[in-house]
Amino acid sequence: MSDTAGTAPPAADTASAAAGAVGPGAPRRRSIGFAKQELRLISSVVLLMAFGLFLALPFVLSIGAVVFLPLVAAIILTILLSPMADRLAQWGVPNILASLASLIVFLGILSTALTAVLRPATFLFERTPEMIDRIGQHFSQLKGSLAWIAQLNEQIARIVGDGGEQQVVLAGPNIVEELALATPSVVLAVLLTFLLAFFMIEARVRLRRKLLLDRQHFGTSLKAARVMRDVQDRVAAYILTVGFINTGVGIVVGLGAWAMGMEAPVMWGGLAALLNFLPYIGPLVMVALLTLFGLGTSEQWLVGLIPAAAYLGLHTVESNVITPSVLGARFTMNPVAILLALSYFSWIWGVTGALLSVPILLTITALIDHLGKPNLIGFVFGEPLFQTNLLALAEEASAAEGAAASQA
Repeated sequence: MSDTAGTAPPAADTASAAAGAVGPGAPRRRSIGFAKQELRLISSVVLLMAFGLFLALPFVLSIGAVVFLPLVAAIILTILLSPMADRLAQWGVPNILASLASLIVFLGILSTALTAVLRPATFLFERTPEMIDRIGQHFSQLKGSLAWIAQLNEQIARIVGDGGEQQVVLAGPNIVEELALATPSVVLAVLLTFLLAFFMIEARVRLRRKLLLDRQHFGTSLKAARVMRDVQDRVAAYILTVGFINTGVGIVVGLGAWAMGMEAPVMWGGLAALLNFLPYIGPLVMVALLTLFGLGTSEQWLVGLIPAAAYLGLHTVESNVITPSVLGARFTMNPVAILLALSYFSWIWGVTGALLSVPILLTITALIDHLGKPNLIGFVFGEPLFQTNLLALAEEASAAEGAAASQA
């Protein structure tokens, strides 16, 4: 009896052992679990706010397009032209002259491209009624094989019924009146864009110093420098590289148009180069224009489709072989993201937004790569919103403390 009593542990020792089993690690585990729930709640709120901002932003930007569109375009021009201004400054040119010279070079290239396209286009525009009549003749030749469509339309009209009611059509402004009304706002937006771009390019050195030197921690300054350099390298290198590729496409299209005997081959080359800056949409517009022009100027409709077919083959080789091999994996973007950005900014700012969509997408992608890419799909299934966060570091620290305590 005495031996059995001596071997049984006291009740106080058992309680202390149980408390030790729970130990000081239990409150830490509870706090980490609470922190996980709190972080997931905060992440859900942030995602809802971001989704609401994504839906509300188009209305704000479209209403305030007079302010926001020149500002965004000026930022993109600043990113694009700052390397040229830096190179001129390294050659001893004063900063203000280097900024002005880079902007003048861009304006010269843009005006030359637009002149090469717009001047011949005005002469071809006068021949539009003639081309439309020729296209009508081509379709009249196919009317016999498509007669069943006309019969189907007549049957549908009989079923629906044609009441013969008169419709009142309100006369709207013609093209000349619309251009006259839109010209002052367009000129003001262009002037404001280039003025903002000039002052931003001229102030680029002071802006860099402010972003780098006015930080309290060296790590923050280093991160800001990396973000600035990466954004500028991506956007400027992408636009310049795509510009060279599109220039080559324009030269090939111009030579092809000259070889086929088409009118204004320089215009077709410049139009192909400019429209190629619009991913997916621009080449489709070019194919449509070549189809209409070919059918409107040729005697046979099969011959009229040759220019569009030739351009389609060239674009297939350029978009699937040349551009991916030149740009590389660094500038490869998801086609779905490109189309979303194209439709999103086209909805907000029209053609100008479509031109700015890819540079804006590149800028956002560079910022996300440095600030952290959210794990949206994993977050739906319970994973953290960001792969590396404070909770993971806290769990690692807790595990290290537990291992050290067990060894002790």
